[in-house]
Amino acid sequence: MERARISRQPAHLLLASEFGSATLHEKGSGEYDPSFVITKLGAKVNRVVAAGLLERLELRETTNGSTLYQGQLRDPTGLHYFSVGDYNSETLRELSHQWLERIDDGEPLLLMMTAKTRWYQTDEGAVYTSLRPEEACVVSREVYANWLLDACESTHERMTAYTASLEVEPTVDAYRRANLSVSLLSARQHYGDIDLEPFKLNLMQSLDIAEGRMEAATTPPPMMSLPDGDAAVANDGTSTPLSDYLLQAIGHLDQGEGVDFETVIKNAIAKGHVREAAEASIETLLESERLVEARFGWFSVAPSD
Repeated sequence: MERARISRQPAHLLLASEFGSATLHEKGSGEYDPSFVITKLGAKVNRVVAAGLLERLELRETTNGSTLYQGQLRDPTGLHYFSVGDYNSETLRELSHQWLERIDDGEPLLLMMTAKTRWYQTDEGAVYTSLRPEEACVVSREVYANWLLDACESTHERMTAYTASLEVEPTVDAYRRANLSVSLLSARQHYGDIDLEPFKLNLMQSLDIAEGRMEAATTPPPMMSLPDGDAAVANDGTSTPLSDYLLQAIGHLDQGEGVDFETVIKNAIAKGHVREAAEASIETLLESERLVEARFGWFSVAPSD
């Protein structure tokens, strides 16, 4: 019997933070049915268009002797993780080799790729997402800025739909009558109520870069190195509370204009803290007036009395 033709899935424009925080996976019962990752905002994605600074690329050898390029693509909201292996075209593998040489020489590269989504669940239940590129190329700052604008528009549309869904009965029929996607209903049932503020901040940061601060697109956030060593460990060997660590990090990195949100979060994650906990701690520090938001998304330690 001839197998039914599987249509090619459309590619969605996704910022890294939305894709990276997704933990819901869906696959049809058929052998050839595509698999999907469903994000917190209800995007049901099998393929994505991603873009950003090629922050890392490494060539590794797998256990079966094949080679694998593993990389990180940074946009203003976080990281996309991707891999290029023997399953990819010879052209893409050759491009990966060229990119590796160029970033080893210190050249900043902005990449855009169309990629299949992948997900992996550990024995402990943690879910990780990644990309398997189908096509990729180096792009100019102007092309990247336009991609950011389009990705922000797509994200904003999903945020608007999510807000509208709060007033709709959580059933398939009700969602369809309200012109809302069933995947958004699945997301609501899986993730529960979500806070849109981080997504709003991500949009502001992305638009800020797209509309004039493009130097930030080719400069990775600085990592903190305190004079006394690891800021996550106190003098007596015990762990420093997350709030204290954030105050230390911001105070150390602040050069007079504050420290941007993504730099603070990246440093917290590098010290073993969970992103969601760091975001919540920043909000608590702002409410207690131990931090001040000098301008939107930029933080400074409040002066002591």
